Amino acid sequence: MSTGPGLETLVDQTISVITNDGRNIVGVLRGFDQATNIILDESHERVYSTKEGVQQLVLGLYIIRGDNISVVGELDEELDANLDLSKLRAHPLKPVIH
Repeated sequence: MSTGPGLETLVDQTISVITNDGRNIVGVLRGFDQATNIILDESHERVYSTKEGVQQLVLGLYIIRGDNISVVGELDEELDANLDLSKLRAHPLKPVIH
Protein backbone atom coordinates (compact mmCIF):
# COMPACT_ATOMS: atom_id res chain seq x y z
CA MET A 1 0.00 0.00 0.00
CA SER A 2 1.40 3.36 -1.00
CA THR A 3 1.20 6.23 1.47
CA GLY A 4 0.68 8.55 -1.49
CA PRO A 5 1.03 12.29 -1.36
CA GLY A 6 -0.60 13.94 1.57
CA LEU A 7 0.16 12.07 4.79
CA GLU A 8 3.43 13.97 5.13
CA THR A 9 1.48 17.24 5.09
CA LEU A 10 -0.84 16.03 7.86
CA VAL A 11 1.86 15.35 10.49
CA ASP A 12 1.16 17.36 13.67
CA GLN A 13 -2.38 18.12 12.47
CA THR A 14 -5.69 16.76 13.76
CA ILE A 15 -7.06 14.00 11.53
CA SER A 16 -10.01 11.65 11.48
CA VAL A 17 -9.47 7.97 10.72
CA ILE A 18 -12.21 5.54 9.72
CA THR A 19 -11.15 1.96 10.35
CA ASN A 20 -12.23 -1.16 8.47
CA ASP A 21 -14.46 -2.14 11.40
CA GLY A 22 -16.32 1.21 11.25
CA ARG A 23 -14.65 3.06 14.11
CA ASN A 24 -14.02 6.83 13.89
CA ILE A 25 -10.83 7.85 15.69
CA VAL A 26 -9.76 11.49 15.91
CA GLY A 27 -6.30 12.61 17.00
CA VAL A 28 -3.09 14.43 16.14
CA LEU A 29 -1.00 12.56 13.57
CA ARG A 30 2.50 12.15 15.01
CA GLY A 31 3.94 9.70 12.51
CA PHE A 32 3.46 6.91 10.00
CA ASP A 33 5.53 4.31 8.17
CA GLN A 34 5.71 2.63 4.76
CA ALA A 35 2.89 0.23 5.73
CA THR A 36 0.68 3.24 6.63
CA ASN A 37 0.69 2.30 10.30
CA ILE A 38 -0.09 5.59 12.01
CA ILE A 39 0.58 7.06 15.44
CA LEU A 40 -2.06 9.39 16.89
CA ASP A 41 -1.63 11.51 20.00
CA GLU A 42 -4.41 13.09 22.10
CA SER A 43 -6.82 10.72 20.38
CA HIS A 44 -10.38 9.72 21.09
CA GLU A 45 -12.95 7.46 19.46
CA ARG A 46 -16.29 8.92 18.50
CA VAL A 47 -19.13 6.45 19.02
CA TYR A 48 -22.30 7.35 17.14
CA SER A 49 -25.84 6.37 18.12
CA THR A 50 -29.35 7.12 16.86
CA LYS A 51 -30.66 7.34 20.45
CA GLU A 52 -28.12 9.57 22.20
CA GLY A 53 -25.36 12.03 21.40
CA VAL A 54 -21.88 11.10 20.27
CA GLN A 55 -19.76 9.53 23.00
CA GLN A 56 -16.06 10.35 22.98
CA LEU A 57 -13.86 7.63 24.45
CA VAL A 58 -10.39 8.90 25.38
CA LEU A 59 -7.60 6.76 23.86
CA GLY A 60 -4.54 9.01 24.33
CA LEU A 61 -1.46 7.88 22.38
CA TYR A 62 -2.77 5.32 19.89
CA ILE A 63 -1.36 3.23 17.03
CA ILE A 64 -3.55 2.06 14.16
CA ARG A 65 -2.28 -0.67 11.84
CA GLY A 66 -2.24 0.36 8.20
CA ASP A 67 -4.19 -2.70 7.08
CA ASN A 68 -7.06 -1.61 9.36
CA ILE A 69 -7.39 1.91 7.89
CA SER A 70 -10.12 2.71 5.36
CA VAL A 71 -10.04 6.52 5.25
CA VAL A 72 -7.76 9.23 6.61
CA GLY A 73 -8.97 12.81 6.46
CA GLU A 74 -7.90 16.21 7.66
CA LEU A 75 -10.21 17.63 10.34
CA ASP A 76 -11.30 21.27 10.22
CA GLU A 77 -10.68 22.07 13.90
CA GLU A 78 -12.69 25.31 13.86
CA LEU A 79 -15.74 23.63 12.33
CA ASP A 80 -15.34 20.61 14.63
CA ALA A 81 -15.17 22.85 17.73
CA ASN A 82 -18.51 24.41 16.76
CA LEU A 83 -20.32 21.05 16.56
CA ASP A 84 -22.56 20.12 19.49
CA LEU A 85 -21.78 16.39 19.56
CA SER A 86 -24.27 15.84 22.40
CA LYS A 87 -27.10 16.65 19.98
CA LEU A 88 -25.72 14.81 16.96
CA ARG A 89 -27.43 11.51 16.10
CA ALA A 90 -26.24 9.04 13.49
CA HIS A 91 -26.17 5.35 12.73
CA PRO A 92 -22.84 3.71 13.59
CA LEU A 93 -20.74 2.94 10.52
CA LYS A 94 -20.83 -0.61 9.24
CA PRO A 95 -17.58 -2.52 8.67
CA VAL A 96 -15.88 -2.03 5.32
CA ILE A 97 -16.09 -5.08 3.07
CA HIS A 98 -13.24 -5.53 0.59
